[in-house]
Amino acid sequence: MNTSDLALFVRIAHTGSITASAKQAGITTAAASSALKRLEKNLNVQLFIRTTRQLRITSAGENFLFYCQQALDALEKGRLTSGDTNGGEEIKGELRLSVPSDLGRNIIIPMIDEMLQLHPALAIDLTVSDSISDFFQDKVDLALRYGKPKDSNCIAFHIASIKRITCAAPSYLAEFGAPIYPNDLIQHQCLLYRAGGRLFNTWQYHNGDETLKLKVASNRICNDTDIVRRWAVAGYGICYRSELDIHADLSMGNLIPLFTNYESPPVELYLICPSREQVTPAIIAFREMLREKCTQILISN
Repeated sequence: MNTSDLALFVRIAHTGSITASAKQAGITTAAASSALKRLEKNLNVQLFIRTTRQLRITSAGENFLFYCQQALDALEKGRLTSGDTNGGEEIKGELRLSVPSDLGRNIIIPMIDEMLQLHPALAIDLTVSDSISDFFQDKVDLALRYGKPKDSNCIAFHIASIKRITCAAPSYLAEFGAPIYPNDLIQHQCLLYRAGGRLFNTWQYHNGDETLKLKVASNRICNDTDIVRRWAVAGYGICYRSELDIHADLSMGNLIPLFTNYESPPVELYLICPSREQVTPAIIAFREMLREKCTQILISN
């Protein structure tokens, strides 16, 4: 298959528009449509459902999108490492990285230690913040964030799909009792996170055909997710966090999972780069280590 067709397909899937994708790729809309038809003919499947008002990816398209992105990532890694006869281009220079507070303090710092030991010619400039970084204003090369970026011009490397877990400290449960059903949360203090003017106070659960969306209340709200975790460990209330953020506290018994018969929607973790042209060997190396570490943590739990 033509790799440019594959890259265009990924871009169309992200933008939801052939015209917008063609403009970003520097080609005509007709050329983009022809490339998409050529790819569908090659695969013998319909990737998108087209109407006069809407372009919607099919289930076959969703399935192919995952593998297509993986293939393009692998090719990019090969391109970046092919120029060195010693097995790969040297990992060097400065990597300016922005990460959320909880992941930064609890997951990324040990990774940085390992990265710098493996690649002594590399320097890492770390920004720990739960706010969305402006790549150009904040001078950031790479951002680790929950949720897929809205800017279709960015390159988003999928790292992991992570469960959300409702949990509380043993001390809190001993004092106030454990809620049996999600609806019982109305009688408890829930520790909340705020970002970009939005309060994340809607917690979701499903069990078979039962689906619940609950608005919870709290006397403690913070824009730093690591502080929310610390409040929970201290016994101040119940938190609703990603498994990756609280894995150490779960394994040590500092936090106890609740509603184990229910599931909450997973959260997707992405590593985001402003453009494919700015993807460096250092970024590829960091991405691969991050995927490996996240997989190890999630499997161990």
